Amino acid sequence: MNKAERLFHLMALLRSRRTAITAEIMAEKMDVSVRTVYRDIQALTLSGIPIEGEAGIGYLLQSGFEIPPLMFSNDELQSLLVGIRMVKAFTDPELSKAAQLAEDKIMSVLPDPLKRYAETQPYCIPVVDRDNEIRETHLLLRKACERQQKLVIEYADGQQQKSTRIIWPLRLVGWGDRWTLLAWCELRDDYRNFRFDRINHLVVTDTTFETTETINWEHYITRLEAELSS
Repeated sequence: MNKAERLFHLMALLRSRRTAITAEIMAEKMDVSVRTVYRDIQALTLSGIPIEGEAGIGYLLQSGFEIPPLMFSNDELQSLLVGIRMVKAFTDPELSKAAQLAEDKIMSVLPDPLKRYAETQPYCIPVVDRDNEIRETHLLLRKACERQQKLVIEYADGQQQKSTRIIWPLRLVGWGDRWTLLAWCELRDDYRNFRFDRINHLVVTDTTFETTETINWEHYITRLEAELSS
């Protein structure tokens, strides 16, 4: 995170709070040292941002320093926060950090009534350590989809029959209680959905692929809809 990004994030954190926030908490959220936070607070103050507080106590924006509020309905705000927290709980570490930044930015421009509503909204989606391994799998698979890199996977089906496949990752598909990777399987010469929790090992290769008229996400959906309606 460069200095400009840090200052923007710092402002978002300050705007998102109605009470003082300590340098230690800001440092943890931004993944920087407390000393860096102190320097950035000083830089913002010197640039004319009215920040009140001091080291060891906490900081907050001076009363009256506002930007135009972002207007959401309660339900709109709740849907955004639930989505963000699901990303943090169920996808990969990089997206989790991005989701937290997005939440900080949203909170920073909400008027006080919506901030109070956000602080008491009922949905809680815990991030648990036992899912760390699957989150790392998410990251590898997402990057492979984005870069169109072929994968070699060791996979166990529902009957625990193991096989090694070379696949073309196309989409990560969420089914509520589990995730699958929709891919083109070279072994079967067809589309297959691979459950994340049944991938025993995977290797991201340097070999890339190009989608075709008959190997792509839209074609898969069109074919699936035709099969379901027949």
